[in-house]
Amino acid sequence: MSFLLRTATALLASCAAVVSAVNPIEVRSQNFVDARTNERLMIIGVDYQPGGQGGYKPQEGQDALTNGTVCLRDAALMQRLGVNTIRVYNVDPTLSHDECASIFNAVGIYMIIDVNSPFGGESLDRSNPSGSYTLGYLERTFRVVENFKNYPNTLGFFSANEVMNDVGTSSDNPPYIRAIQRDLKRYIAAHADRTIPVGYSAADVREILADQWNYFQCAISGERADSRSDFFGLNSYSWCGGDATFQTAGYNVLVELFGNTTVPVFFSEYGCNEVQPRVFEEVQALYGPEMSVMSGGLVYEYSQEESDYGLVVVNADGTIRLRQDFGNLQDQLNRINITLAQAANSTATALTPPVCDESLITFPQFSKSFDIPDAPEGLDDVISNGVRDAVQGSIVDVTARRVPMAVLDVNGASIDGLEIVPVPQGESNTPSGENTGGDASGTATEAAPSATSSAAAVENGVRAGFLGVALGLAAAVVV
Repeated sequence: MSFLLRTATALLASCAAVVSAVNPIEVRSQNFVDARTNERLMIIGVDYQPGGQGGYKPQEGQDALTNGTVCLRDAALMQRLGVNTIRVYNVDPTLSHDECASIFNAVGIYMIIDVNSPFGGESLDRSNPSGSYTLGYLERTFRVVENFKNYPNTLGFFSANEVMNDVGTSSDNPPYIRAIQRDLKRYIAAHADRTIPVGYSAADVREILADQWNYFQCAISGERADSRSDFFGLNSYSWCGGDATFQTAGYNVLVELFGNTTVPVFFSEYGCNEVQPRVFEEVQALYGPEMSVMSGGLVYEYSQEESDYGLVVVNADGTIRLRQDFGNLQDQLNRINITLAQAANSTATALTPPVCDESLITFPQFSKSFDIPDAPEGLDDVISNGVRDAVQGSIVDVTARRVPMAVLDVNGASIDGLEIVPVPQGESNTPSGENTGGDASGTATEAAPSATSSAAAVENGVRAGFLGVALGLAAAVVV
């Protein structure tokens, strides 16, 4: 359904508040699949952590999903951008995320949630995995599950991120990551009313990449079976600039490597910024027929932070200015053949996971042990009875739709009338063909320190036409 038709349907159907939208997602072999329609979901997403690691302020009751007005603003922009999934790195499970989760749900955007945080004792310490794998740490991860398990747009949980960021960290950590996955999956099975996938987000360290993937997708029988990853995310920045190709970026190598995957594989981060503005030509490869083995990806990242990867600049007063990267990415997403992208995986060949065995591991320093550590004492009782004082999230009515703060295009002109448009029940968001961020031009240059200087002229005719239709249809709708 086109974005304009979807808009008309949503606005004319009812003045009632939105309660639910997306269908839950399951893992079936190499694919993410809509549990009700049985259609494949291809992840078209962005990584979302406004303020970066510093934006995680549990001591002030703040994380990326606690401010409904901010989420309304960002959901409206992401809906127009064309994404259907966000990844959120740091959340406080003692806080309510109902408003933000419900807003993203209403516009058809799924969430993949990391269960860890940058604070001590709230993640697996790659330099001391045995010492950081504690009952208290696991109880916190279970509270994250409790907080997000009831949202239908919770797509999955990341058990860890880049714990192995070099060869040296690959010796001791793999069994502990699988142990955390086992514990999370046991807790979900005991306390959630549906299966929610759990996986790992890996650094693209090419010497050990094949070993990481093999280690986490292989199957172990008996009580350790649940330690297997349900999906495998890869943080990859190998496609840099408009001169890169499928071969020079090594995408052909990835297709060959993952050709017999038995779990969904996707880019949990991508979008090299060595050449700016980014033109995102890798999008056409990622969602094209040659890479149907992959389940899409998440662009790093939504907001401009010190690392200089942002699609938008968030000002201190909450206003936003779009970067040229936003318009360039939107143009690339609009060119995706959604029907082709969501078709069955045609390149993966294996259906049965390999049995875990040290023969799967080729790099000398990578762990060959599949002796998954025993759970800390007391964990069985926690899994049986649940964590105490857990904050359980639930979908709430979404009544506000209009974005109250200013949003500016790359030239500083106001984008008027920005609002979310709830999707029909059971649908997720898709690229609309709209031009929100500006004319997808801008000459790529070597990256400069400035975050906002490389912008081209903006044409807003498509946006203005859309707004005219939407506002006309919405005349009788109370927002």
